[in-house]
Amino acid sequence: MNTLQSYIGGRWIGATPAQTLKSAINGRPVAATHAEALDFAEAVQYARRVGGPALMKTDFQQRAGILKALAKLLIEKKEQLYAISAHTGATRADSWVDIEGGSGTLFAYAGVGSNELPSGNLVHEGPAMPLGKTGVFAGTHILVPRGGVAVHINAFNFPVWGLLEKFAPTFLAGMPCIGKPATATSYLTEAAVRIMLDSGLLPEGALQLVIGGTGDLLDRLEGPDIVTFTGSADTAAKLRVQPNLIRNSVPFNAEADSLNCAILAPDVTPDDPEFDLFIKEVAREITVKAGQKCTAIRRAIVPRQHLDAVASALRSRLAKTTVGDPAVEGVRMGALASKDQQRDVAERVAQLLQGAELVYGERDGFAPLGEGTGDGAFFCPTLLLARQPLDSAAHDIEAFGPVSTLMPYDDLDEALALAARGKGSLVGTLVTKTPAIAARAIPLAAAHHGRLLVLDREAAPESTGHGSPLPLLKHGGPGRAGGGEELGGLRAVKHYLQRAALQGSPTMLAAVTGEYVRGAQRIQTDVHPFRRHFEDLQIGESLLTHRRTVTEADIVAFGGISGDYFYMHFDELAAKESAFGQRIAHGYFVLSAAAGLFVSPAPGPVLANYGLDTLRFVKPVAIGDTIQARLTAKRKVDRQKKGADGVAQGVVAWDVEVTNQQGELVASYDILTLVAKRG
Repeated sequence: MNTLQSYIGGRWIGATPAQTLKSAINGRPVAATHAEALDFAEAVQYARRVGGPALMKTDFQQRAGILKALAKLLIEKKEQLYAISAHTGATRADSWVDIEGGSGTLFAYAGVGSNELPSGNLVHEGPAMPLGKTGVFAGTHILVPRGGVAVHINAFNFPVWGLLEKFAPTFLAGMPCIGKPATATSYLTEAAVRIMLDSGLLPEGALQLVIGGTGDLLDRLEGPDIVTFTGSADTAAKLRVQPNLIRNSVPFNAEADSLNCAILAPDVTPDDPEFDLFIKEVAREITVKAGQKCTAIRRAIVPRQHLDAVASALRSRLAKTTVGDPAVEGVRMGALASKDQQRDVAERVAQLLQGAELVYGERDGFAPLGEGTGDGAFFCPTLLLARQPLDSAAHDIEAFGPVSTLMPYDDLDEALALAARGKGSLVGTLVTKTPAIAARAIPLAAAHHGRLLVLDREAAPESTGHGSPLPLLKHGGPGRAGGGEELGGLRAVKHYLQRAALQGSPTMLAAVTGEYVRGAQRIQTDVHPFRRHFEDLQIGESLLTHRRTVTEADIVAFGGISGDYFYMHFDELAAKESAFGQRIAHGYFVLSAAAGLFVSPAPGPVLANYGLDTLRFVKPVAIGDTIQARLTAKRKVDRQKKGADGVAQGVVAWDVEVTNQQGELVASYDILTLVAKRG
């Protein structure tokens, strides 16, 4: 039997077995925790002294590259993890969500870093804004690494994804972390962490692992640190008020199990495809991961007139669910994570049954398939019915297993009131075929849920389902769900950065942010900025173009080429009656003419223009007006990539200001270009 080890202070610790961890399938020993005590002061100091500085030797773009490499590595080693995951009671499909879903989250945050974050370790959260009359004093916001350590305390149900969905944005933000998985399934987390650490991809101290209890770890934390927790609402409430966390104002983010719901809208009948979608979604959330998901549907809220039809359809579907050892052909639902979890779910179901009826459960015949499953932690898919839903204990008690409660309602207002009785949840689903119902219900439901899925026949073919948090969407919810927020793409990275307001002259703001700010000093050179390679180009390098007078022939020619014959450009009488009082040039002509003014036409380092940002047409350009453009290198991002031709390249954003003969701004935008490196 393998003795698990913690990774603390740059070394693996643990040789003496302590608590035996048993297979959820047959009760046989899988691994043991270690008996050695951990020095949490050493762990925290190692993260601060070694992990933090090592991470600061890399930047956002480099860390994004490391995340991508880690994701590829875990995919390569996935079968090793699948074999271990089987002991947790998970089927192959359950493990896919955990193992490949975790790797997918790393891939997603590698993309966030590469596409949305700058080179360096400072994010300019602009735009800068003038704070005075003459433009010499301005303000903006910046985001920088916190300089602390993140402690991630995870639940037993997703040993791999649970760690990686927190680690990915933390690492990208440049913050070392200490991961503490739930003991029951920590053998799978340890295996994944070993793969990551043995790869040599991670800067030393970026990731530490705690097997067993947290001891005095939380007492060692300070203001720059962060604690995140996933698990029960009761445990979250206890940790949140830990005296040291309160004393030092240590941010605490909780994602707690919640009483999520699914509502079958009153417009859906048993003859509609949406009815079948509802049945499928509820049954899936009962049985996937044996119901051990913080996002599982605990309350199925249905029109009273369709209650019997829903109950019958769900009972039939659950009866066809084969439970047992996932290694046995045909098994679709595995076990709970442990015997302790099995006992806890049984106790909660007994409490719920005091005010509910059993629609489907163990009495209907339950015999898990596979050798030794009698010693496993299996639990029958269970469907309850609360005929008096307003008084149901299912609004307060959660059986964290394959259990859901049906609740009838008489109108949509009552359905929404029942949903709100959960006191805050991670996710809610509305199944409807009528947009007007969604438009009415969702704004009201959103106050009580972190995420909402509107499911209909149109979305169904690509829907990721009720219970699947996605890396680019927020995960978390109000009230009972913990009041926290995880994931959400770039939002998650910002949780681990410190935001500060910055004031000063535009020149100083540009120097600090590494991004040109209008009004800052520019760099004038004899070389056209488009003639410079990526490494040579300086932020603030600028070109003021020659001028061009707009003629009626320009407008007529552009209309002919574009097919845009809008009256403001061609109808003299109508234009005179407009707010502008005269014909004006097409905005896109102004854009095109400006490009003609600043583009350097010969082949050179600028390889391609791939987009425009923040485009605004500020003032109209009339026939006879003279325009001029100023092009300034605004931002450089080294994404450490090569083109199809093998030439290394970076991204340069250029600030463009187009002015008229009075010096007034008529158009403003950023253009994005790929620029070759010298090498």
